[in-house]
Amino acid sequence: MITRVLLTLFMVLYLKPQNTSHTNLVFSDEFNEGKLDLSSWSYELGNGCPNLCGWGNNELQVYTKKNVSTVNNQLVISATKQGDNYYSGRISSKDKFEFKYGTIEVKAQLPKGKGLWPAIWMLGHDINVKGWPACGEIDIMEYVGKTPGEIHTTLHTPESFGKSFNTKVTSIETIEEGFHIYKTKWDANQIQFYIDDALVYTFSPQQKDDKTWPFNKPFYIILNLAIGGNFGGPEVDNSIFPEKFIIDYVKVYQ
Repeated sequence: MITRVLLTLFMVLYLKPQNTSHTNLVFSDEFNEGKLDLSSWSYELGNGCPNLCGWGNNELQVYTKKNVSTVNNQLVISATKQGDNYYSGRISSKDKFEFKYGTIEVKAQLPKGKGLWPAIWMLGHDINVKGWPACGEIDIMEYVGKTPGEIHTTLHTPESFGKSFNTKVTSIETIEEGFHIYKTKWDANQIQFYIDDALVYTFSPQQKDDKTWPFNKPFYIILNLAIGGNFGGPEVDNSIFPEKFIIDYVKVYQ
């Protein structure tokens, strides 16, 4: 009898499923302050030079502050063209808000047009020490205007090193219409991706080590709208500008 009680207690304490409900709201920005909250976000500016020209992807845009605004309680990242030059915006929560494990939820409306590449993604906080891809990358949502109706969810690890084989492309014909919710649930065992609460991809390598699973540390959030580049494509439809990537809110639960 005592042995059975001890066995039951062991199972309850050590073998119970991990709680991944993530119901405690630890970060929220609904962009209703009339300006970007610089206690949570930083602008990332320029063209990436001299260390990462083209932001590592041969992107065409220069990031500026004026291409990031808050309008009607929403974050608006605008892609514009002046002469032969392209401009857009990128912000990150690096060194201001970073988290390890949880659920991140972003409600956003996509821009349209060939050459546009909006993204919601995260990088490991140790990127300055370990570099990429050793730091790890979680791509919650990537969209490229050259292939309408498709959302990419991807993990970059030292094992993949730029090759997107830990990925899923989800086809949704109406994804460009209105707002949609992009959500990622992340714990010590797996990373799950959702679009409008529908599970579209689960990443959970059987062997978790530094090469396959650099996801056991804090990550920070990046929101940006790139133009052209290796993924966005070399062709840009110049008739589309200006275009807007609109984010209604960003929330993180643990």
